[in-house]
Amino acid sequence: MFGYLEVDILGMNIPFLKYRKIYFAISGILVLASVIFLILFGLNLGVDFVGGSLLEVEFKDKRPEISEIQEKLSPLNLGKLSIQFTNEKGIILTIKGKNISESLKEEVVLKLAEINQLEEKSDGFEAISSVIGQELKSKTKIIIILCLVIIVFYIAFAFRQVSRPIASWQYGLSSIFVLCHDVLIPLGIFSVLGKFYGAEINIPVICALLAIFGYSINNTVVVFDRVREHLLKKRDLTYELAVDRALNETLIRCLNTSLTTLFVLFSMLFLVGKDLKYFSLILILGIVFGTWSSLFLVTPMLVSWLKWKERKLSN
Repeated sequence: MFGYLEVDILGMNIPFLKYRKIYFAISGILVLASVIFLILFGLNLGVDFVGGSLLEVEFKDKRPEISEIQEKLSPLNLGKLSIQFTNEKGIILTIKGKNISESLKEEVVLKLAEINQLEEKSDGFEAISSVIGQELKSKTKIIIILCLVIIVFYIAFAFRQVSRPIASWQYGLSSIFVLCHDVLIPLGIFSVLGKFYGAEINIPVICALLAIFGYSINNTVVVFDRVREHLLKKRDLTYELAVDRALNETLIRCLNTSLTTLFVLFSMLFLVGKDLKYFSLILILGIVFGTWSSLFLVTPMLVSWLKWKERKLSN
């Protein structure tokens, strides 16, 4: 409500649709770059999905450097090892794709103790089977596909009263397209971060991706609802003009909603530990690109779709 009043008071009338080809070009370049990065680098899957072992210890005095720890553990041939600092003196060793035995774990602890005195946490060791990792991957794919299907049916049902000049199912289909846009770009960025900075795709990151689905659709539904309202109130109103009015009326509301959420997420990004850092980062990316797509992609895409149909019929 506040957003709509503010737009009316300021007398804003931005010709959103005039620049839709620019929006499409920007998003197309970003999506293409993300796909290329994903093909070249892939995703750095965490131990949740590939299986492996986690060991957490805390040094009593000064914590050694990562290079020193790696050099000390190199004779044990642990495979793909990553080291993460926790608190002031703690570390978490992650060994991907390999479940280490109890005896090998004791060897690791003894090797680390040679550097400096340490304390192994009572619940600081965990082994995750690769079978469980594969099961998690399968379930994640099913959940994502199920979410997309439900969203299509929900949008189509919610806007069933709007049948002119765009059918309700087209609203659902365009929503799925922009959802793929909102998820592909953050994943492309994560593929680069995974390659050069070790960013991992784990369960919290997957939860963040699912949250992006809901957040992005929320802004999209707000815009769709304003379009529907204009079309039902004024039957002689053109679809293009209805969309332009809806975007002008919802612009401030969508920006306000996104900015207030981003303030919290940026606080989390800089204040919480590494466990939630990437969770916060992917939410930030998803909300930024989700807001962009809700305002500059989804309804302009429907307008372009309609114009293409009209040209096809006229020919």
